Amino acid sequence: MVKKIVPAAALVVAAALTLSACGSSENDSKKPIADVSVEAKTQAATVLDTPFTKPALVLTDTHGKKYDLRKETKGKPTLIYFGYTNCPDVCPLIMSNIAIAKKALPKADQDDLRVVFVTTDPERDTPASLGSWLKAQDPSFIGLTGDFPAIQAGARQIGIGIDAPKKEKDGTVVSMHGSQVIAFSPKTDKGYLVYSEDTTPDDYTKDLPKIVKGENP
Repeated sequence: MVKKIVPAAALVVAAALTLSACGSSENDSKKPIADVSVEAKTQAATVLDTPFTKPALVLTDTHGKKYDLRKETKGKPTLIYFGYTNCPDVCPLIMSNIAIAKKALPKADQDDLRVVFVTTDPERDTPASLGSWLKAQDPSFIGLTGDFPAIQAGARQIGIGIDAPKKEKDGTVVSMHGSQVIAFSPKTDKGYLVYSEDTTPDDYTKDLPKIVKGENP
């Protein structure tokens, strides 16, 4: 497969478009947030020429304990996604797709993989409610909550825009956010792969074995 370099703006535009999944906004979440170069999309993922560094996030896990993202996932294959438990469609679908693919891995690889869900709606997603929601997806999934400004800043470090939750006229609360999943290599702790909301369980099933080993699919 011949690869070509795509301007960084292309990744930013793609990221902005995914916001329509959980709402749309003309605010901060659509501004350019990362200066990266990307290679052409593989069958499932966009491969970054300039990989992301894991966000410097220290939040609260579902047990109410402090969780230092960089420290706790160091040297581990890691998938990071920002979303919220009251999302009506995209967030549960993405987590479910990953959960399905994870079950296809050998037991040792399942134990090694870290799947981190960072809430974009921390006021409603308490450690307890977040833990209950994730348990239905996969009990091993890591849920993190905390102060919204810290979460927003962490998301921006890996090219994801999010807006503060907003109450609509009908009373529902919507959290607008990018729907990318970023995969980090256990060898370098860098994020080389970006998956969109259109990634299927089969796509993840094909890619996860290589991600666990630190290879680009």
